Amino acid sequence: MSEIIMGQAHRRGRTWVTYLAEHGVYAHGRTLRATEANAVEGLELVGVRAEVTLTAVTPELETLRAADDAREQALRAAVHSLALRRTTRGDIALATRVPARLVKQILAEQTKKDGSPPPAESATTAEDTV
Repeated sequence: MSEIIMGQAHRRGRTWVTYLAEHGVYAHGRTLRATEANAVEGLELVGVRAEVTLTAVTPELETLRAADDAREQALRAAVHSLALRRTTRGDIALATRVPARLVKQILAEQTKKDGSPPPAESATTAEDTV
């Protein structure tokens, strides 16, 4: 099973339902895993061997995903802004409440995107300032 088929699952009453239009397969189940398993079985009935990955879709989940995306964009803007002010990675991590490795990753991605060198790590640390 090297092919992965992506689909959306919608809640209908107490079950999840999905329709994989490219293969004409409907599936349902009480859980998302059961719905995926039923979709795999349905695909096998039409001669397709593939793994199925479903994304749950409800209005509340769409709102949550939009909030996650907005937070990610705001985090990237804050990290970039603080870095331009020569704030240490450690202080950026503390201020934004994210791991330092994520700050480093965001700064590296920004550097690749801009083609500019990353802001230098400040020589002063949080312990040096009072």
